[in-house]
Amino acid sequence: MGMPSMPELLVILAIVVLLFGAKKIPDLAKGLGTGIKDFKKAIKEDENKEEIDVDVKTADTKPVEDNTKA
Repeated sequence: MGMPSMPELLVILAIVVLLFGAKKIPDLAKGLGTGIKDFKKAIKEDENKEEIDVDVKTADTKPVEDNTKA
């Protein structure tokens, strides 16, 4: 099964316009774009969080001395 040809794409586009109306299509596209952008942002934040967690776990820490003795 290959890529749809131009007449098939036009039929699909006509059905979409009939179902949603010409005014709703830009709103749907905008919502889809915003969703993709938010998804990519969440993935990037999650990757950064994992890098920070790895750095914290592998960091060399020394115990803090108690200097409050009199």
